[in-house]
Amino acid sequence: MDDKLFDARTLLRDPSRRGFLRQGAALGAGAALMSALPGSGAFAAGSDAPEKKEVRIGFIPLTDCASVVMAAVNKFDEKYGIKIIPSKEASWAAVRDKLVNGELDAAHVLYGLVYGVHLGIGGPKKDMAVLMSINNNGQAITLSNKLKEQGVTDGAGLKKLIVSKPGEYTFAQTFPTGTHAMWLYYWLAANDINPMKDVKVITVPPPQMVANMRVGNMDGFCVGEPWNNRAIIDNIGFTAVTTQDIWVDHPEKVLGTTAEFVQKNPNTARAMTAAVLEAGRWIDASLGNRQKTAETIAQKSYVNTDMDVILARMLGRYQNGLGKSWDDKNAMKFFNDGAVNFPYLSDGMWFLTQHRRWGLLKSDPDYLAVARAVNRTDIYRQAATAVGIGLPKSDMRTSKLIDGVVWDGRDPKKYAGSFKVNTA
Repeated sequence: MDDKLFDARTLLRDPSRRGFLRQGAALGAGAALMSALPGSGAFAAGSDAPEKKEVRIGFIPLTDCASVVMAAVNKFDEKYGIKIIPSKEASWAAVRDKLVNGELDAAHVLYGLVYGVHLGIGGPKKDMAVLMSINNNGQAITLSNKLKEQGVTDGAGLKKLIVSKPGEYTFAQTFPTGTHAMWLYYWLAANDINPMKDVKVITVPPPQMVANMRVGNMDGFCVGEPWNNRAIIDNIGFTAVTTQDIWVDHPEKVLGTTAEFVQKNPNTARAMTAAVLEAGRWIDASLGNRQKTAETIAQKSYVNTDMDVILARMLGRYQNGLGKSWDDKNAMKFFNDGAVNFPYLSDGMWFLTQHRRWGLLKSDPDYLAVARAVNRTDIYRQAATAVGIGLPKSDMRTSKLIDGVVWDGRDPKKYAGSFKVNTA
């Protein structure tokens, strides 16, 4: 993200750990200052009051549910006149169904799932809304020790094995139109492996990935943390690639809801967005806050795993299960001076291009029109202004992915049809 896209309130980033702490202290001071300014804290009563005071927000047991959980635990929700009830769900299909039928008001949800429902692919069709991006980065592709024993440590090695030893190689993602499916497919294709022809792909809920690999149900999977790190610690797999290696600062989970909910409850939608924004800012403000977050979400009612398994990769302290350790400056981000959270139209359009590439969409939609309908930049801008967060100067952004191909949102139809490896 270019620093020039943000206004003067944006802090300069320092990639060092010391700089990270200094930045956190500055953010904390800034938050206190903003809450003291007239009109920049909680929304006023009366016409700005939330239409619905209690909101049920679904989440899946993953590290990146943290800002939804901490918005409730730290009571950032109360500041905006609502009470968030986090609701632990078993699968992304359950999240989809409960959003569609109104059992959930909103959810920590896969970006591509929201778009899939909006277009009626991967389940029922219903007009949907993305209120904000919750996090960037922090997912990975894990390969099994069985592959490692056959000499596979990366994508090139996997391609070589598939060619030299034909057979059924099975890979798992978490939802057919979701982010993990798209990262898995993109990485395989970047290594000249067609995910629709050369391997078998299955759907497995995130918390069940490790158990399924342990009993040999798949050769690899793409999922969010902490389940990739859990696989390493349990000695059943290794990290072949992180998703930030596929696309630095990629969009991941969003705060999603239905268009109907936003239409009926615009103030509540804004309040939810503001509360989760505050939580993301708090999490990223210091290493101490990240540790407190890891301790909280490790509990049985949330992610239900060892705190250390969560914390390591939250702090960017990676090991890959092959003897390599490193500090990853592009580990999971919840705020990053607000750069994480804006619902860029180009981000939503990218998922549509991949749905088209892999035959989930049978024809090209009006990419920009769909993104404008789904991504509620108006709600986000109102919430960000209330919280005191800078805004980008454009609804689009430019990124270069692992294969060197640049995505800028300018010609999505051409981009979708440009890949050598596709369903054609």
